[in-house]
Amino acid sequence: MEFRRKRRSAVEIGLIPMIDVLLVLLFFFMVATTFRHQSDIKLDLPKASGNDTVSQTQVINLYIAANGDLKLAVGDAGAVSSDQQTLIEIKASLMALSAEARQWPFIINADGKASHQSVISALDMANQLGFHRFSFAIDNTHAHE
Repeated sequence: MEFRRKRRSAVEIGLIPMIDVLLVLLFFFMVATTFRHQSDIKLDLPKASGNDTVSQTQVINLYIAANGDLKLAVGDAGAVSSDQQTLIEIKASLMALSAEARQWPFIINADGKASHQSVISALDMANQLGFHRFSFAIDNTHAHE
């Protein structure tokens, strides 16, 4: 009796199926990746050395204190109420303004120690009401030191 070993075929890694799998994975990750869009809030970033002045009769100022207290002034900067306001009261005041007032500069006067959340909440509320010309007040008295 003659016993012969069967010839085994050489083991090969199929490159074409591997390329197919890699292309499917690549396609999956391209489709599944979400592209982050920046917020629709348009900001005029302040520059400390600038001397730009805005007419005080057509401006909206929102003051945010370090403890989160809010105050709103529309028009003349001297007309700030001494009473603290809630975000709901400010929203009602802003909703009562005309459509023309929504084009006025909206200046956020936030204390340096105010929480980030209070500033973002105010920006989001104003953006939802149709205000888009935001800027931040700065203290440029120490800009040249």
